[in-house]
Amino acid sequence: MQQQPSLPDADARLIDAFLDAIWAEHGLARATLESYRRDLAGFARWRGEPSGALQKAGREDLFAYLRWRAESGYSPRSNARLLSALRAFYGWMLRQRHRADDPATLLEPPRLPRSLPKALSESQVEALLAAPDIDQPDGLRDRAMLELMYGAGLRVSELSNLPATAVNLRQGVLRVTGKGSKERLVPIGEEAQHWLERYLQAARPAASRHRPQAVALFLGSDGQPMSRQLCWRQVKRHAAAAGIDPAKVSPHGLRHSFATHLLNHGADLRALQMLLGHSSLSTTQIYTLVAKEKLKRLHAQHHPRA
Repeated sequence: MQQQPSLPDADARLIDAFLDAIWAEHGLARATLESYRRDLAGFARWRGEPSGALQKAGREDLFAYLRWRAESGYSPRSNARLLSALRAFYGWMLRQRHRADDPATLLEPPRLPRSLPKALSESQVEALLAAPDIDQPDGLRDRAMLELMYGAGLRVSELSNLPATAVNLRQGVLRVTGKGSKERLVPIGEEAQHWLERYLQAARPAASRHRPQAVALFLGSDGQPMSRQLCWRQVKRHAAAAGIDPAKVSPHGLRHSFATHLLNHGADLRALQMLLGHSSLSTTQIYTLVAKEKLKRLHAQHHPRA
């Protein structure tokens, strides 16, 4: 793999100061901050100046870089993320009086195709949930994990960061810290409660004996908190065992399935927004398109005049 040229110290310090500031102000997720870092560093390296590439860049430089990326085959979604980073960065530069202008103000985001979330059918979800071997401690943990992901519509980052104290089995609710460090209360269904209780009684104590001070709800066999990557691997492994193509299953797919199935069974869109932790209703409305597409397919398949 070709090694990236090192970033000049002045640009690296500027990026660090920007990321510290927006983390303190907005509490952005670590993955978002790292993507901003990569995008800004990529732009600075592309300009190729020995120092101050970001400080000195003008609007024409940003236009040229976006044009170069488009011609080089970068996806519209990747370029939209880059543009988000540039706008945030130069807006911060302007507020801090590091610049007298904002070169990103007239940049237009690329038009993105609106892709529908990929949800599993209810029968596929049932097969996936039943796949772990509950006679084994890791299998019991995974059953509880899958039931909670589907039953509460959690993001994988929310799941991996979930402390055991966030679960209130007596009241049947879960306290979730989502994007922007925003907290929400999510009800836990009876099935998820049942498997969580079994996991907490029979499997987690064995894992936590290696680290009695562990606070995470879901632990690996060594007592370490389950990482996002391990959650991904376990979901795909159990999907394969259930006869579902692992390439079509992900932790986020379970979140999509949670939302789609609730909507199909008559859930209110505003209530769904609260359960998912979406800051904007427009984000939740994508699931109404999923429901409409399903109705169109049913009509085309069964109506005599379709």
